[in-house]
Amino acid sequence: MSLPPRALEPSVQEHLRLEAFEGKFDVKDFVGAISEKLIAQSKSDPGPFDPKPFIRTFEAAVDKLIAVRKDVQAKTEQMEKGVRIAERDYSKKMSELNRGFEAVGQSFSGMETKMNEVGRTAIRIGEQMESVHQQRQRAQAAYDLIDFYGQFAKDDTTRVDALKKEGKEGRRTVAVLLRRLATVAKEVDLPHSDKTRENIDRYCEKFEKDMLHLFDRAYRRGDPKMMHHCAQTLLDFNGGASCVQVYVNQHDFFINRVAESTAIDNNLWEALPDPDAPPPETESGLQDLFAEIRTTVGQEAQIVQAVFPNPAYVMQVFLQRVFAQSIQHHLEQLVGKTITMPELAFLRILQLVHQQTSILVEDLKAYELPSVVPRSPADASEFDRAIKGAPASTASNTATAATISTMLETAMEELFVPYTEGQRYLEKESRSLGELYAGYLAKYSRYHERTGVKGKSSMFGRMVDQLSAAASTTSTSGTSTTSAQAAAAFMRFGGLGSSTDRAPEKTGEDPVREEDGVLSVEVAEKMLKWHAETIGRCVELSPSSDVPKHTFALLRVLSAAIANSYIEPAIETAQARLEAADSKSEPGMQALAVLREVDLICHLWQRYVTMALLPLASSSVTVRREMVVFNNQAVSRIEGGANQVTQKLTDTIITWLSAQLAKQKRTDFKPRNDDLSFARVNTEPCLACCDALEKVRDAAKTNLSGKNLEVFLTEVGVAFHGLLLEHLKKFPVSATGGLMLAKDLKSYQDTIDTFSIPPLHERFEFIRQLGNVFLVKPDILKSYITEGYLGRIDANLLRPYLAQRSDWGQAEKGFNDAADGNPNGGQGADGKGVRDRFGMGRLSMIMKDLEPLREQISMPSMPTGMQGMSHIAGNIASSFASARPSRFSNVGA
Repeated sequence: MSLPPRALEPSVQEHLRLEAFEGKFDVKDFVGAISEKLIAQSKSDPGPFDPKPFIRTFEAAVDKLIAVRKDVQAKTEQMEKGVRIAERDYSKKMSELNRGFEAVGQSFSGMETKMNEVGRTAIRIGEQMESVHQQRQRAQAAYDLIDFYGQFAKDDTTRVDALKKEGKEGRRTVAVLLRRLATVAKEVDLPHSDKTRENIDRYCEKFEKDMLHLFDRAYRRGDPKMMHHCAQTLLDFNGGASCVQVYVNQHDFFINRVAESTAIDNNLWEALPDPDAPPPETESGLQDLFAEIRTTVGQEAQIVQAVFPNPAYVMQVFLQRVFAQSIQHHLEQLVGKTITMPELAFLRILQLVHQQTSILVEDLKAYELPSVVPRSPADASEFDRAIKGAPASTASNTATAATISTMLETAMEELFVPYTEGQRYLEKESRSLGELYAGYLAKYSRYHERTGVKGKSSMFGRMVDQLSAAASTTSTSGTSTTSAQAAAAFMRFGGLGSSTDRAPEKTGEDPVREEDGVLSVEVAEKMLKWHAETIGRCVELSPSSDVPKHTFALLRVLSAAIANSYIEPAIETAQARLEAADSKSEPGMQALAVLREVDLICHLWQRYVTMALLPLASSSVTVRREMVVFNNQAVSRIEGGANQVTQKLTDTIITWLSAQLAKQKRTDFKPRNDDLSFARVNTEPCLACCDALEKVRDAAKTNLSGKNLEVFLTEVGVAFHGLLLEHLKKFPVSATGGLMLAKDLKSYQDTIDTFSIPPLHERFEFIRQLGNVFLVKPDILKSYITEGYLGRIDANLLRPYLAQRSDWGQAEKGFNDAADGNPNGGQGADGKGVRDRFGMGRLSMIMKDLEPLREQISMPSMPTGMQGMSHIAGNIASSFASARPSRFSNVGA
């Protein structure tokens, strides 16, 4: 049973209108809005809940919504119908428009086709007209040439003179006409043509003189417009070269500079030949000249562009004149002043001018102008173009010539060619460097020559003989080579002669002093500084392709000085002194100081070669390889000499220690029972040996380091250990003397421990334990020698030491009884002999056990031919090799 419909509240009707659904719509909010009032009424009614009001309201709302939906559907259908009608109308209009555009496009296409046809027709007509015009021009030009040629044949110049008087255009027309007539006259071969040619040439000369006179008057008046007209006319006439020459020749810069002389800078010329003074950077006269050139060129660049139609060509002529006259003249003046000076002054002046000129060239490159090649005065093809009607060629007027930058580079190169061509420059550099080194090392070389051992072929003597032979060699062309010149300089400035003609010391010469022959790192630094200056100058003045071989040549000069003339004589003198030293006197440690300086100098030298010289040869693989090989050979020679000195010094120290041990008295270890014997702490040989070892240690630690120090002290310690082993076999030891021996051995051990080399501590610990066999009681002697280091030694090898005990007679009997009482004839129950039972080996076993000393110290590889040399010598060599190129970098690592 349905309830009667209920009239809707106005508030509910507001929510059921179509406008309420146009915005954001939410069903929950919609239901809550239409039932809000009913819910409030239901809550206010105290009775039970009555759903009827809600049902009637919702039914009415649904009916209202259905009616709204029907209205919306009707409106939608009506609107869709209207849209369909509008779309049909729009499509119809668009079709009509498309047909209209297609018709317009077809009309334009037809019009374009007709226009193209008209254009092609116009082009054909233009070409025909141009051809007709060219033919007319050819005919007119041929007519004019023939007419004027005929007039010149009659020596009639009235018409040409009249044309020339018509002003600027008339003169330009005459210029072109005369150029063509001159060309035609050279081609025509008719009777009386020679006279006609002479008339034409004579008139051409007159015309050129008139134009040059007009140009000169305009130049003096300062009339750039008339100058430009004359320059352009002469350019059309014969290329304008004569006009340019007149302009350049009359320029105030060249006229005023003729009478000027170079100012004298006394400070510069005094410091120039001094190798310790820095190379000069400026010269007052050159600086003033270049400043004037910069100012003049800046002004001329503006004038030339305003006057000449080909400004780049004029600037090139002007700058060529500047280089060929002003700069070259000043350079010759500067070089002329160095004739009476050492060659270093000449080389420094050359570098100074080159540096300043390079800066000037870079500044002048800023005036780069568009260049035009001037017309050739005799153009052979001009006649053909005039007769055949070809258009006048503009290639000669517009083609790009060599730029100003290229011209400046060429002019600068030509400026220095007389001084750097061929081997001239390198020979001067090598000779100068050789003379500097020879003069600097003159006293040093004289010292080592005169303090050398007489009668022996020393390394210095061999070096002098080699230099003498090199100085006398010449190349196949009959001239001295670079090496020969450097060697001759060494011989001359060092006061050296070959071994065959070496004269005794002259009475008038200064006596040699000890400090003259001392190696010094400061001297080597100065030599490298001079060489670095030479290399920098060589890189600047030499072509880039010659830098590698020039660097190699200068490396040979450096090697001859620093290796052959500086390091090797010091090594040879040190070895000669060691060989000539008195074996009865204590050896000096000066050789270690020499080796220290050699080490430092070689490191400095090789670092310089690696960082400064080898990179300069990187562009030539062959030259760089030769430099590396040559450098390695030079260093190997020094290594060999250092090896020999070190080995000889080691042998001398061991000889001295052996001589001190030989002074041991047989009663030192069997003292009398008196207070004097017990008052001594150590015997005299012990004190002497410890004192010598301490001096060796102090000298080695002062002059050596790293592996060199370790191996040198190890060599001395191991050799002294061997001396002590032999020494203990020679002297009887009493019970009280054993205390004295123990104190001696303890002193030896303490002294060796200051070497700070662990393997040596093990060796001398063995010596100390061996010395204790003279202190232990006979009944425990047998057990003592089976313990510690002594337990590794064969008992038979210990007998020579045990036999020196004063009570060895009784103790020996106990050893023999132990061996004779064995029923196995010296074999134990387990079949082992006494030596095996005691766990003893040969004396060499201890050396084998102590061999970790040599294994822990990685010995460097020796140079070729030095494999028999001692380990210490090899390590000295490794120190030098560490500064060598990469293939030796692992040496001494």
